[in-house]
Order: sequence, then C-alpha cells, then structure tokens
Amino acid sequence: FDAFPKTKPSYQHKTNTGGVWTVVLVCASLWLAWTEVQRWWYGHTTHEFSVEQGVGHDLQINLDVVVKMRCDDLHVNVQDASGDRILAGQALQKDGTLWAQWDAQRKRLHALGVTKDERMELSGYPGFGEYREDDVHDFLGAAKGGKKFYKTPQLPRRTEPDSCRIFGSMHSNKVQGDFHITARGHGYMEFGQHLEHTSFNFSHHITELSFGPFYPSLTNPLDNTLATTASNFYKFQYYLSVVPTIYTTDAKALRKITKLQQGESPSSGSDGLAQHPKKHSKNTVFTNQYAVTEQSHPVPENNVPGVFVKYDIEPIQLTIAEEWASMPSLGIRLVNVVSGVLVAGGWCYQLVEWAREVRGRRTARRMTELGGMLTPVAGKYEKGGMM
Repeated sequence: FDAFPKTKPSYQHKTNTGGVWTVVLVCASLWLAWTEVQRWWYGHTTHEFSVEQGVGHDLQINLDVVVKMRCDDLHVNVQDASGDRILAGQALQKDGTLWAQWDAQRKRLHALGVTKDERMELSGYPGFGEYREDDVHDFLGAAKGGKKFYKTPQLPRRTEPDSCRIFGSMHSNKVQGDFHITARGHGYMEFGQHLEHTSFNFSHHITELSFGPFYPSLTNPLDNTLATTASNFYKFQYYLSVVPTIYTTDAKALRKITKLQQGESPSSGSDGLAQHPKKHSKNTVFTNQYAVTEQSHPVPENNVPGVFVKYDIEPIQLTIAEEWASMPSLGIRLVNVVSGVLVAGGWCYQLVEWAREVRGRRTARRMTELGGMLTPVAGKYEKGGMM
C-alpha cells in the first residue's frame, strides 16, 4: 500500500538540470537543518518584567572607590528612607594610598556616559573577566568567579598617603537611601576638628559599586568610572534606579521562580542561592541592575561638597532566562524544514521546466513560421512549404 503513488521509472527522464536541482536542494536542506540544530543548542533568551511581590528587608551594597583625600579627612555614611543611619566608615575598610599609584588602572577608566561597547573594551581590571552582557551563560560564568576585593598597592617607604581607598560590603534596609562621602566636620553634626577648605578634593574613581551579592567580574554602569575636579567645593551627584534581576538557564528553577513571584520571592539583597539552596539550582543568580544619571556641579562655600549617591529600589523584577526546546520539538522542526525545502524545490523545478518547455515551443513555432513564408527554389522564391 502506497499512500503517495510515485511516477513509474519508465515514465521518468533524467536530465542534467534535475541533477543540479537535486544537489542544490540537498545542500539547502543540510544547511537549514544545521542552523536549526545550532539554534536549539544555544537556546533563546527571554526578558520578562513582573511586579516583585516578595518582601525583602536587606540590601547589600558593595563599594570600591578611591578619593583624592586622606582617610582621616573623610566620612562615609548611609541614610535610608526608614530613618536609619549607617556609619559606613565602620563597616567599610579604608586604606591610605597614593593617587599616582592608580595611573595604570586609570588608563582603563572612562567618564560616565560612554557607550556600552566602550565600557566593555575598557573593563580590564585584575580579576575582572570579559563577558557579553546579553549572554546569560557569560553572565553566570562571570558570577561564579572570585568574590574578594583585590589588595591595595603598598606605599613606598617614607611616603605619606594623599588619597584614600574605601572598599567593602555593608548591609542596609531595602528602601530608598542616600550614600554620602563628605569631609570631616562637614555635612553632619559631629564633634571633631574643622577641616580646612583648601584640603577638599573629591576627585575619585569608582572600581565597584553594586547592589546585592558581590560579583566583581560583572560590570555595572558606575564601575571603572573616573571623575576629577580642580575645585575645592564640588558636588558629585549620582541618581541610581535599582532593578532586582534574576539570571537563569534552568527551566525547573524558572518555573519555581514564577511560582514564588505569586507568594514569597527570594531577597535580591543578599545571596539568594544561599537563602534558597533547595529551591534553585546553581545555574540561577539573583542580583540587581541599575541605571544611573549624573548631575555634578560646583557649589558655593556655604554648601556641602562631596560624593552623593541617591538610590531608589524599583518595585519590579526582571527575569532573564535562557530556554531550550525539547528533543521532539527539534525533530518536528527538522522534518518541517527538510520536507518544506524538498516540496518547495520540487515546485520550483516544475515551474522552471514548464517555463523552458513553453519557451521552447514558442521558439519552434516562430522558426516554423519564418521557414514557411519564403522558401528559395532554383534561384527563385516560392511561397508555401519547403521543397
């Protein structure tokens, strides 16, 4: 029983054109099938926004910045919307250093506002891996790297530091807040010796500023940025909009995350993998992304100069997932692609042969008409058929 009867071999006629068409169709089928296998192998990335319904109370802030002032002359504080004030100077580590010691790294720094490609080309710090921000695999690979701040360069002998490196991680409430780096005796009511205004210089470069678990290999908008000024009274202001983000390549974890969005959601302030080791796989990372806007300018002497970072937690959650189709789905797509190419190629071949046949008939008819109009006979022309 043959559901699709074929033409008998005795009625078939093999031609060179048919052989060429067969080779072309086989090559096209193999190429399209290979592209389908590649697309299935690499998967496809989806971006989904949702309202963060879970309640997170803790927010980890990671900072690594060098300010062109001595450590004893700087105060670091965090004030959040709940009214809590964190003495970040006690939670973070301060190391005296020289501004000139960072010239080698400063060559890789950039001013805020350059393009994404320029940022990625300049991200070459020790311990910083290169990755593509739009590839989930590269992001997860960078997140699995080391989680330690690199050491401060040693000072030469008998050299007094002229700058201060402030680095470390601290915990705050997961609400809107302000992060301040100001001069001693300015900005807050406190006891202490008044600092001379000529000592102010809040030129700085930021190596790391991130929210959530500390992943030093991931590049954020303010990472590797440089800002300098020759004015003693200058106010650097950064406005950040923080979005909790989940990266995953695990379909099971993605389904669990979807269920948790309807109830308890893992906190993006601390390491979500440690909080929910049984609910999520190692191929899932909880972190925070942010967008930044700068508004820096000189200020009069009755104002407070310094570095001010204002951050706001957005009530949404971004899930970036890489998914793969099932094996049966891949098989169906391959069958559809190959059969579609063969059927379409067969139709095209028949149309081409039909067109050639029609053209051949017209040419033969034209030649017949030309031959029947004038026929030479013994030096004369006779109208009619050929002799």
